[in-house]
Amino acid sequence: MESEISFIDSHCHLDAPEFDLDRDDVVARSRAAGVARWVVPAVTAATFAKTAAMQQQYGAEIAFGLHPIYEAQHRDEHLVRLRQQLDLGLAIAVGEIGLDFYLPELSADRQIHFFEAQLKIARDYDLPVIVHIRRSQDQVLKYLRKWQVRGGIAHAFNGSEQQAEQFIKLGFCLGFGGALTYSGSQRIRRLAQTLPLEALVLETDAPDIQPSWLAGPPKLRNEPAELLPIAQELAQLRNIDLTTLAVSCAENTRRVLNINI
Repeated sequence: MESEISFIDSHCHLDAPEFDLDRDDVVARSRAAGVARWVVPAVTAATFAKTAAMQQQYGAEIAFGLHPIYEAQHRDEHLVRLRQQLDLGLAIAVGEIGLDFYLPELSADRQIHFFEAQLKIARDYDLPVIVHIRRSQDQVLKYLRKWQVRGGIAHAFNGSEQQAEQFIKLGFCLGFGGALTYSGSQRIRRLAQTLPLEALVLETDAPDIQPSWLAGPPKLRNEPAELLPIAQELAQLRNIDLTTLAVSCAENTRRVLNINI
């Protein structure tokens, strides 16, 4: 039975408000699909407590960080709060952090300020990072080389083969999810097919990055249970069986985020 295969969703915003009305049902559907472990990264200081609750209520792995899209909400005192959260020893990573140069209204300078500050914190705590890299792969790589953290995950990877190789050399795995299910995503599908299996992790980014069958109209909410059909498509792309893919990607997630089972 495919539902008996064990997956890890390496990037899932289970704490998002989109799940507030039926989170228990979402988790139940996820577990029924074989996705019984999740990595839930925070996005703002205001969400730290809710992110921590995902660990307490569902056993999720959690990360704390300040997401670049919300740069206008971040304050320097939030970096102090981030350290205080990490002092509790609950987090396996610093994330979701990074740079987003897709949205023109965002301040590049503020993003870089908070990204560098959080990379320094990750290095101080010897934690891996979960990085957001939309339209910013080279710039993110620049700061990762500068601060030399202990690797992590390049979330929703959509760069070039050369950029992928650079992330891998820096100790990162690359996250693949719903984007690979679109026939038009040729570069992502090619990379998902050809990159070393030991460099790949599975993710949904739920409730965002809907796979093709949820794209609509109307556009439907993504859930961690969708990791199963996403994984099935990736296994077909790579011409390997689903169990091999699930075992490898789960091991990659545990290794790169130093998760102890």
